[in-house]
Amino acid sequence: MITFENVSKRYLTKHALTDVNVTIPEGKIIGLVGSNGSGKSTFMKMIAGLVGPSEGKVMIDQETVSRRTANKVAYLSELDAYYSFFSVKETIDFFSSQFQDFDVEKANDIVDFMEVDSNQKVKHLSKGNRGRLKIALTLAREVPVILMDEPLSGLDPMVRDSIVKGLLSFIDLEKQTVIITTHEVTEIEPLLETVIAIRNGKVLALEDVETIRERDRMRIVDWLKKMYQEEA
Repeated sequence: MITFENVSKRYLTKHALTDVNVTIPEGKIIGLVGSNGSGKSTFMKMIAGLVGPSEGKVMIDQETVSRRTANKVAYLSELDAYYSFFSVKETIDFFSSQFQDFDVEKANDIVDFMEVDSNQKVKHLSKGNRGRLKIALTLAREVPVILMDEPLSGLDPMVRDSIVKGLLSFIDLEKQTVIITTHEVTEIEPLLETVIAIRNGKVLALEDVETIRERDRMRIVDWLKKMYQEEA
């Protein structure tokens, strides 16, 4: 379970997060949604232990996030985190040497599913295929928390739907919690079980997706628009 208690984060005079109090349920695929500059990336980096709070604390399984909790988290950031002169296969082997929880067979299965040539050099991959490789490297970690910051960025819109649906087979929700940030809310809605709405560094709501559909009779994107209008 991931918990934010009275968490605020400031960068000089800019408030990235303000007094966030939220408990994120285990074993769910969760969408963290908001516009650019809303605080999504800071929120994710705090769970990963890459950024510390100015106030409050972030906990995973009741342990304050630190280097000791890093082995519980796999983080897909918007930045590329591999050597461009490696082949895809060499990159997978390298990650296996760096992370004891890395499942090589699973990584290869995901790469095959996404139709990425494992013999090709990373520097020769298209932006979309580099994005697919990042997804494979992240999901191949056998950790309880998976963070995916804009995982669909750079992917061809024609294949996003099949990739999103296919990812379900590589996630073990009995053991894993997945948090995804994206601007493409409509495309990942079939995956989501819970949604967190964030705006200007404040968490506006954490809601079960089925509750939104049954109670409000809305798609997530329409519910978000309503939330933001009420907040404005």
